[in-house]
Amino acid sequence: MRATLIVMVKQPRPGQVKTRLGREIGHVPAAWWYRHQCARLLRRLRDPRWQIVLAVAPDRALRARVWPWDLARLPQGGGDLGARMSRLLRSCPGPTCLIGSDIPDVTPRHIARAFALLGTQDAVFAPAADGGFWLVGARHPHRLPRTAFHGARWSSETALADSLATLPGLRIALADTLRDVDQAADLHHG
Repeated sequence: MRATLIVMVKQPRPGQVKTRLGREIGHVPAAWWYRHQCARLLRRLRDPRWQIVLAVAPDRALRARVWPWDLARLPQGGGDLGARMSRLLRSCPGPTCLIGSDIPDVTPRHIARAFALLGTQDAVFAPAADGGFWLVGARHPHRLPRTAFHGARWSSETALADSLATLPGLRIALADTLRDVDQAADLHHG
């Protein structure tokens, strides 16, 4: 069964995407950065070892022409980030990794390493430098507890620890630490 890489994307509209970044550099430049970041990311991560599926928000943007026409798409649906991630992961039958779209340094090597860790582990997380995580994956996503990610404090330095606590009894590996972009200072790290 071919592995699946889910990439969570948002329609790149000013004031509706990268809002923390937008408060610092302006909403139009933040949306422009995000749109081009997504395009670069999707080009870079195409690989025959996995299929890419876009998880699109808002749901009404599922058919937006901004995304490559040949990539499968799913609506993110409602709920907080944890509810959406859990639902998206559980919708896939085999090894699945899920990432955000605001990680400039991610490469196919990082993704391949995460999938390799799923060969011996139930789940994998790739930490973000800010205490969160930029990737989560599961070998058998449909076996994740329905309470996965429930109660995690998102956009905080405890997001990874909170998420790990919702998966008791699972063998979990940690992959590479990378930086996501939430604020203007994150644009200058690399």
